[in-house]
Amino acid sequence: MLILAPMEGLLDFVLRDVLTRIGGVDRCVSEFIRVTNTLLPERTFLRIVPELTNGGRTFAGVPVRPQLLGSDPQCLADNAARVAGMGCDGVDLNFGCPAKQVNRHGGGSVLLQDPEVLYQIVRAVRAAVPAHQVVSAKMRLGFNDDSTAEECALALEAGGASEIVVHARTKADAYRPPAYWHRIADIKAKVKTPLVANGEIWNVQDAINARAESGCFDLMLGRGMVTNPGLGWAIQAHDASASGLPAPARVVRWQDLPPHLHTFWQIVSGHVSERHQAGRLKQWLNFLRKHYPEAEAAYMHVRTLTSPKDIHAWMDATRANPEHATQSA
Repeated sequence: MLILAPMEGLLDFVLRDVLTRIGGVDRCVSEFIRVTNTLLPERTFLRIVPELTNGGRTFAGVPVRPQLLGSDPQCLADNAARVAGMGCDGVDLNFGCPAKQVNRHGGGSVLLQDPEVLYQIVRAVRAAVPAHQVVSAKMRLGFNDDSTAEECALALEAGGASEIVVHARTKADAYRPPAYWHRIADIKAKVKTPLVANGEIWNVQDAINARAESGCFDLMLGRGMVTNPGLGWAIQAHDASASGLPAPARVVRWQDLPPHLHTFWQIVSGHVSERHQAGRLKQWLNFLRKHYPEAEAAYMHVRTLTSPKDIHAWMDATRANPEHATQSA
């Protein structure tokens, strides 16, 4: 199982749509939906997870699991019941966000300091969500250190989580390498709930190493997939080869990406405010150039553009001549 990670401000429904069209992942988790003291209206869930109008799946048919973030067990349970009723395979709970603003308001990784609260939240949500739908959770190794990693995972399991994604860093580690995959193996020795390894998986060798050190076959891919949209297929090809099976013939080259950049821009143009549209394209190209040398010229050209009209013109030029995307201004 390869899962596309939630990443606030980056991996939203736009990039989920495009990356799942390219393929190679089996499921997605949405960026977090903040729950405070109220039962959110359906329009709030639809704004963050518009796939709920498509049976909880992306355009390409990949399931998307909405993720909730909050600290009040009953309020989270009420909102989980509502979003579960809108059509999805289950609900995910965020115990990993390291953002200071989120933690200051009692959400995300700060909850890892109190395993009892983790237990109460998962138990309440599990009771509120229909039995045929999954309740999963994402955690880090801890807040300031990883001394309670196993205790936190046991609390999630006791509450009824049927899958736990472990980002192999603490909140204090933020996104700095390395990821401590071996600590997931320590957790795995204590819990029976299926675990998914996450963190610093940028290429096939990282995936191999993460599996070996964590003891988990299932992986969650975040920035690695944004940087290399073919990463899921590459891992699947390795798995097939290791099993003596025919490898999927999917290699995502730079010259394959212009149509997907066009799709990305079309969705951004239709759903993102005009003043943020150019920034979204620049953001993705900035990631892509870390893997594709050819993306450097595209990024250097687009980074000077601020008008959607100018980017439309650039997109039209690349549609007529894909080589245009590799030519500098």
